[in-house]
Amino acid sequence: MEVDCIPFKTTGYFSQLICDYIDEKKGLGPFYNRFPSLENFKEQIKEKQQNFSIANRDVLNKSLLVQYKGIDASVDTLSNISLLKKDTTFTVVTGHQLNLFTGPLYFLYKIISTINLTKELQEAYPKYNFVPIYWMATEDHDFDEINYFNFKGKKLQWNKETSGAVGNIHTEGLDEVFNAFSQEIEDNANATTLKEWFTEAYLEHDNLTDATKFLANKLFGAYGLVIIDGDDRDLKKVLVPFIKKDIFKSTSFNKVTETISHLENVSKSYGIQVNPREINYFYLADGVRERIIEKEGRYYVNDTDLEFSKETLEKEMEVHPERFSPNVIARPLYQEVILPNLCYIGGGGEIAYWLELKSSFETMNVPFPMLLVRNSALVITEKQSDKLKKLNLSLEDIFLKQSSFINKKIREISNIDIDFSTQKKHLQQQFKELYELAQQTDKSFLGAVQAQELKQIKGLNVLEKRLLKAQKQKLKDHVVRMTDIQNELFPNQSLQERQLNFSELYLEYGDTLIPRLMGALRPLNGKFCILKMS
Repeated sequence: MEVDCIPFKTTGYFSQLICDYIDEKKGLGPFYNRFPSLENFKEQIKEKQQNFSIANRDVLNKSLLVQYKGIDASVDTLSNISLLKKDTTFTVVTGHQLNLFTGPLYFLYKIISTINLTKELQEAYPKYNFVPIYWMATEDHDFDEINYFNFKGKKLQWNKETSGAVGNIHTEGLDEVFNAFSQEIEDNANATTLKEWFTEAYLEHDNLTDATKFLANKLFGAYGLVIIDGDDRDLKKVLVPFIKKDIFKSTSFNKVTETISHLENVSKSYGIQVNPREINYFYLADGVRERIIEKEGRYYVNDTDLEFSKETLEKEMEVHPERFSPNVIARPLYQEVILPNLCYIGGGGEIAYWLELKSSFETMNVPFPMLLVRNSALVITEKQSDKLKKLNLSLEDIFLKQSSFINKKIREISNIDIDFSTQKKHLQQQFKELYELAQQTDKSFLGAVQAQELKQIKGLNVLEKRLLKAQKQKLKDHVVRMTDIQNELFPNQSLQERQLNFSELYLEYGDTLIPRLMGALRPLNGKFCILKMS
């Protein structure tokens, strides 16, 4: 496999905030703890070790053992769960929604980044243990974001009426998705494996949490991955003191709002990923996940008849902590409270909202983790690589927006010069002389000269566009072949990893796919990778 890497900012697909963070722009320093370099983990380990109790480790270990009952866990995974009891063991975490059949390809990249970072840390700091964690977002309620996956240009969707947390959704109806998948997939050994995995995960488990855990364990259990479900009474009991601070003191709301203001002062171009609420918790029950709202000293569960006084709400937290579900602002804190975590690995959007949270962590006296942008990659098959060579297309070419891509290549391959830059410069020089003449004779003519210049420049632009259009038509076959290969690599003119499901690559590479990706992706690389597979 040939691996090329380019800066994230040259791809054109990542925000200014994330590009500046990766480049360690000075103004962003106050918004994170330590930048994720191998040497910086030394102090992160020390800080977390001093601020994470053995009692919390015991709770974590016991909860994980319960969660793994009935799971065919690998020896390495079970060993890692046991190691979490030791104060010399730390985690690296990534989180992801319960997307159907893993959803977009970057699900794999997140977990591979996490596993590979623990390997690098183990080599650099052999006195400690490092455990890769996949945090399942079982409490999310955005079913429409997760109820499908793309396969060969088609959207295979699970149509179902649901409410509440997605993890509890019954898998009834997924046999129809399986039938649609089976009709689209070819008949070979790799296809058979994929169909077996779908069947075992979604047709032989009752809910989406268990189905997702089965599939993630099937793909990555051999690498010691530990999968955690935050929808857990014992784990949430540890969170109760922090829930109270959020609900009764608006700690997160105040601090995150303040941080957002500071971020906007660094650059107006950053934009805000997530805005905090005055209360950042939902009330979670069967079929219900609704916001908790405070009005005149009483607490209401939105769109229900439930209401509490401050005292009864506190009692509810103590007796039923499992009923309090953190939103996107509070979930990161929950993660760091219950895990001996050093680093969170996420996509650009996730890291953007994590950068809003540091001051709220400090107020809660919880160490803020290091933040690492996950590996991103474009996989190019051998057949696609051959097409690129035949069409003389470079990496720089294929990352261009399609209109720019086509225009650039038509100009390069055309047997006539479609660039009127020389003519425009010549025209501008002529008008410069006219401006000088008008200045010397009658300045009232300056406006007329300017109008005439704009008219003629516009005329040249129109001629240039018409000529380019004519050449596109003349070279239509070439244009079609170029756009076809770009569309293959950038489905829907988006990054491959945001559209493609892993199954399409698995059909090509089978059981070698994940080991190949493991070998190619380096989490601390800080660049976008192009993987030319052979």
